[in-house]
Amino acid sequence: MGSLPIDDEHAPLYSVGQVAGMLDVQQAFLRRLDEYGVVRPQRSPGGQRRYSRREIDRVEYVVRLADEGMTLTAIRRVLELEQEVRLLRRQIEAARHRIAALEADRL
Repeated sequence: MGSLPIDDEHAPLYSVGQVAGMLDVQQAFLRRLDEYGVVRPQRSPGGQRRYSRREIDRVEYVVRLADEGMTLTAIRRVLELEQEVRLLRRQIEAARHRIAALEADRL
């Protein structure tokens, strides 16, 4: 038996209403997150927003930042910078592996 969509953290299973209820936020807030490009849920064939567990985690993080007084523009920038840091860390790690391989080849 294959894995079920519920097992996939990226599967878009949850509606705006379900996510709003889970996180105790307004549906309008979730729509604003989409409009500002902070959290972009996938769309159903009918055009309705559908959230994955991964996106729900991101919304939860955004709610915490907003509760600390950050604007959606600032939150979007924080998320962009965090993504950039993750990318740079992966690049540094790859470079370290290449250096180690080159040094091992020299010996």
